[in-house]
Parts: sequence; C-alpha cells; structure tokens
Amino acid sequence: MEITGKYYRENQWWVSPYNFAPEVRAKFDLPERVSIHDATLRDGEQTPGVVMNVADKIAIAEKMAEIGVDRIEAGMPAVSEQDFDAIKQISRLGLRSRIYTFARAINADIDKAIECGCHGVIIEVPIGYPKLVYQFKWTWEDVLRKSVPVIQHAKSRGLHVVYFPYDTTRAREEDLKNLLARIVQDSEPDAVGVVDTMGCALPEAIKHMVRLVKSWTKLPVEVHTHNDFGMAVATELAGVEAGAEVVHSCSNGLGERTGNAALEELIVALHVLYGYQTGYDLGKLPELGELVSRISNLPIAVNKPILGARNFTRESGIGVDLVVKEPLAMFGTHPALTGRRGEVVLGKKSGKASITYNLEQMGIADPGDEIVSEILRRVKEEGIRKRGLLDQDEFREIVESVMGAAVAKA
Repeated sequence: MEITGKYYRENQWWVSPYNFAPEVRAKFDLPERVSIHDATLRDGEQTPGVVMNVADKIAIAEKMAEIGVDRIEAGMPAVSEQDFDAIKQISRLGLRSRIYTFARAINADIDKAIECGCHGVIIEVPIGYPKLVYQFKWTWEDVLRKSVPVIQHAKSRGLHVVYFPYDTTRAREEDLKNLLARIVQDSEPDAVGVVDTMGCALPEAIKHMVRLVKSWTKLPVEVHTHNDFGMAVATELAGVEAGAEVVHSCSNGLGERTGNAALEELIVALHVLYGYQTGYDLGKLPELGELVSRISNLPIAVNKPILGARNFTRESGIGVDLVVKEPLAMFGTHPALTGRRGEVVLGKKSGKASITYNLEQMGIADPGDEIVSEILRRVKEEGIRKRGLLDQDEFREIVESVMGAAVAKA
C-alpha cells in the first residue's frame, strides 16, 4: 500500500488526511512558525493548593528546556523573595529556552525582571469590561495611562515586551481597539496577547479576535486561554489558524480553576495534526508530566490526552494483537512517539484474543480452546466482582488454577 501525506509517518502517527485537505488548509492563516510560552511556574502554581519551591521550579524548567520549550515564564518576582530567587537562578542556568517574567504595569516589577536577568516580560493590564467596571473602576484611558510608561521603560532596558490585556475576550471592542491603537502609537510592544481569562470564548471567536488585533496593531499575537468550557487547547489552536505566532500553556493543564491549555497537548497537536516541524522531544513529555504531577501533588487522569496511563490500553478482545503488532491500526499516534507502549488489559470486556495474548506473554502457547474459554469466564467474573481490571498476579492465579484443574482431570 502506498501511503503519502503529512497525516502518516511510519511508526509515528496516522491521523485524518482531511486535516491536510486543500479545502481545509485554505481556511487557515498559519504562521510559518509557532512558539510555545509555558507558564507552569507562574499560572500553573496558581492552581489552588499548589506550591513550588525553588528546587521544584528549577527542575521543571530544566526538563522543559530538554524538551525544547521555546519560552519559560519563570514566575512573578514581585510575589515573594522565593519567587524572585527562583527566577534569578533559572535565568543563570543558560537554558536553551528563553526566560520571561510576569509583571504588573509598574516600573518596579520591570526592574525586578531586569535584576533577575530574564529575556522578556509579560505586562498584564485589565481590559475585560466586567473587570474595568466592577473590580478596578477604570476606563480604557486609565489602562493606557498606566501602560505606556511601563512599556517604554521595559523596552528601554532591552526586554522583549508582550503586552497582555487580560480578559480580552470580554472587552468591549471599542475599548480594546482604542487601547491597542494608542499603545502601538505611543509605546510599541513586541507582541500583544489575546487572553481568554475566563475560558469563555468559542474557537471561532478567538480566530476573529486574533485577526482583529493583528489588523489593528500589525504586531505578532500571542494566545493565552483557560479551560473553563474544556476548550483551551482548541481555542489556542484556532488562534494559530488565524495567524497567532505564540501559544501559552501549562504542563498537565495546570492553572486557576479548570486550568490552562495543556503544554503536552499543544505540542503534539502542532507537530502531528498541523504538520509543524517543531523540534520538540515528544518522548520526554511523560517525564515532565510525572515531575509536575509529583511536585503539584495532582495525579494525571488515566484518560487524559497524551499523558493518561490508559491512553494506549485495550480491554475488549477485538484486535488486541494489533495494540502491539500494528499500533497505528488502533491509535492515531504510535505509543512510542510520546515514550509510551501499548498494553492489553484484562477485565469484564476481555475476549479470547486478550487471554491468548496474555498467556503468550507468560510463555504459554496454544493451551486449547477449552482452557482459554474457562480462563476467560473467570477473568470476566473477577472483573465484574471487583468492578475493575485484573492485575498480573490475579490473572496468573486464575491461569494456574484452571490449568492445574485441567492437568488433574487428565
């Protein structure tokens, strides 16, 4: 069989060819390159109950750099001396990733970023109408007055500046347009963020906003979304389709409330579904996931995309041999692409093929249909009784019992 196109790569992935259909791609304004800005060390730590010390943050930053994450937001130095120290130490490591800090529109925050030795800064200001009306009692003109001198100060000190008007997706269009027009006129930053702080925008809305902001500013656009409606990754990818050059993430989808766009999901989607030659080391994503899970004390859901423990498992009997022999017949990506392996598990939904496969793993070949059928009956019975999967010890006990009975009967 001849297989062509970016949708297939031998022993790596086999996804939908319609992703690359000319009629589909014609709707995209994909940038030549997409960078990832990861905020795990700041936004991820804002997950309620999560606390990271300096050593934790250094370990995570080093692992992200190994993977090839483009930018690491190492924290907000104004939060505490410990955060300041962590950012400073990470900046001194000489990692391949560029190091950023998060700052309010206050010159003192910029000075701390400079003292930390970072490459760039994310300058946050509110623009969402509910924020302006109920929380800050500001107008867009107030935001402008507070922003311009701080952007100018950061630029004068050689920092790469991302202007981050948060809650962008709930801003009045006239407020946002007026603000950005004046920002570009008076203190041009290097990039502007479209920020879905409440995770409440549709993918098409993010596309629309990215195009608007690009048309107003002529600057690179970055997208930062939250996952309140379960669409953070989808909305950021929609932003890419509209030309956004940078997407923001958190490892394991950490972040306030329901979290941010998951780093690992963005990386694999960009690489596999969009065809970007990212250069990221996908095989190390599980290592990062486990590290962040341990530090945050938040387990990874077994069915979580990319990192879930059961992503490449099969319980039902049909086609179980393909899980190992031809994984791309059963999954969109080969388990090995992200450092995983296929697994045939045993429980209520198992079939004879599952039993035969697991017997072969124990070195038992062709024990006869009667024995296989009896083992299957007991496996199903145990799976129902415990309302879950059998482990290898439980399976071995059943096998020894059935085969011992067969020998005694003979």
